[in-house]
Amino acid sequence: MTDNHLGDFLRARRADLRPEDVDMASYGTRKVAGLRREEVAVLAGVNVDYYTRLEQGRERNPSPQVLDALSRALRLDTDARAHLFRLAGQTPGDQVGTHTTERVGPALRQLMDGYPNTPALVLNRTLDILAANALADALYSPFDPADNLARMTFLDPAGRHFYTDWDRAAQATVANLRHAAGFDPNQPRLRALVRTLTEHSPQFTRLWNAHTVRGKTQEPKHLLHPDVGALTLTYQAFDVRDAPGQQLVIYHAEPGSPSAQALGLLGSLHAARRHDEPVGPWTRDRTT
Repeated sequence: MTDNHLGDFLRARRADLRPEDVDMASYGTRKVAGLRREEVAVLAGVNVDYYTRLEQGRERNPSPQVLDALSRALRLDTDARAHLFRLAGQTPGDQVGTHTTERVGPALRQLMDGYPNTPALVLNRTLDILAANALADALYSPFDPADNLARMTFLDPAGRHFYTDWDRAAQATVANLRHAAGFDPNQPRLRALVRTLTEHSPQFTRLWNAHTVRGKTQEPKHLLHPDVGALTLTYQAFDVRDAPGQQLVIYHAEPGSPSAQALGLLGSLHAARRHDEPVGPWTRDRTT
């Protein structure tokens, strides 16, 4: 990871656009992928030398007005625009600080245990699984360990079989990590995770260098569990207000569907396997 996070992001987003994407005529032999710097500067209404300094890291404090103009010029969506502002240290309307806590409160763990028929887990921004209820443990049981969604996707052999559309899952996972980088690009845990993934996964490196940014969506997840077969799950993600950076994620299967039946069977199988374990709270706290 370089320390020119703003410039890297602008350069990657510029390379991802073609003149026809922004209603510009193409002229001359194009030596670079995507738009030229001059074209972005024209679209944003800024001086090309100033824009060049932004990409090169020689200018690191653009105004909110310039950031807005660049967002429009580069056709950034909501998540990518917010990411751009964070990289420039000017996140509009976002009062959430970069400090995060890794400890999951007991009240939240009790709430998760109150969902015995649906998987529930708590993630931090770097996709570490901080806590999970019994059915979430069962859902991710093919992974050893089930500790971080990014590591599980790219480095655990089970990931290729578990995610029916692995390419889509991989893209979403990296886009989530890029979203996290906007809050604190130099966060030690993020840097260590990215370093490990880039050392061992060329697919991760390629996606990471694309600088695609996206927070969690509500797209269905298509999974293949070795114990119960195919599962199609939707989910909702909720920010944990007393623990900035944490999200409660709750999965859901359509009532009466084959996925709901499979999820019920998975819960029964997992409960049977845990029959001899000591009685206690269902939720596994990964922080202790």
